[in-house]
Amino acid sequence: MKKQIFNYCAGIITSFWTLFFGVLFVFSSASTAYAGKCENPDTLTFSIIPTEETIQELTLYQPVIKHLKKTTGKKIEFYMPTSYSTVVEAMLGGWVDIAVMGPYSYVLANNRDKNIQVFATYAKKPGHLQEEGPGYKAVLISKKGSRFTSIDSLKGSIVGLTDPASTSGNLVPRVVFTKVINMDLEEYFKKVVYTGGHDLSTLAVHEGKVDVAFVASHRFDNVIDRGLVEKADFNYLWSSPAIPQDPFTYRGTLCGEIKNQISRAFLTLHSEPTASAFLNNINSNRFIPMAFADYDIIRDLDVAKKARKKKK
Repeated sequence: MKKQIFNYCAGIITSFWTLFFGVLFVFSSASTAYAGKCENPDTLTFSIIPTEETIQELTLYQPVIKHLKKTTGKKIEFYMPTSYSTVVEAMLGGWVDIAVMGPYSYVLANNRDKNIQVFATYAKKPGHLQEEGPGYKAVLISKKGSRFTSIDSLKGSIVGLTDPASTSGNLVPRVVFTKVINMDLEEYFKKVVYTGGHDLSTLAVHEGKVDVAFVASHRFDNVIDRGLVEKADFNYLWSSPAIPQDPFTYRGTLCGEIKNQISRAFLTLHSEPTASAFLNNINSNRFIPMAFADYDIIRDLDVAKKARKKKK
């Protein structure tokens, strides 16, 4: 009798664990399948960091959007952000699929979510300060005729930065330039202010609102090309090593075919006659492929910035 009861109970226990592991396997398989499923939305949302090109000449992006639509077969919507950080948050939130970022904002975003992936950037034509290729520099400028003609003369002056998430307008000055003056910006300058953009920093120096400012070479060129200032209006006190151009990114959770189509749309943009005005506006002939490792210099700068802050 005891043996029969024992066998009966053992049978129930065996059945329970069989059922348990069976259910667990089903849920595990379903979760794996769900996790591995890529996204194939009917509409792709495209966004860009706010710059003088996007704000003043937004219509120039229409050929890009049209080419994206033709290459992907998707409806393309455009999202205009208010700052670098809003682009990042929009991608992290999953409601922007393709975005142009600053190099530093891309690294910050990628650190938070590896599914934000770079695929291309543009190669610049030579300009007023801009050198040819997929890199640019941070340049420290002051107004011609002012007493600020050397780095030594800047102590106690007012300096303009662009945005906390800007590479050339914040990260490089705080990491690379501080090695030149051997102290933090707030110690060397009387006041550090954020202007909100490279064009605004340039104009702030020109109008005497700040004494000096760090600007990106290609963004500075744009202000000259718009006829707002002239190259001869400024002193050029310092420039950084080359920085990779703005990364064009997409969400890695999109299906592989869609990502390939997005990449192809930009890498073939130069073949579209209607896109020539857009490429001319950014002083570029074409886009080139970019990968994660191409922005390692920015990651090194970020590590150096954090180490300096921790030491302080």
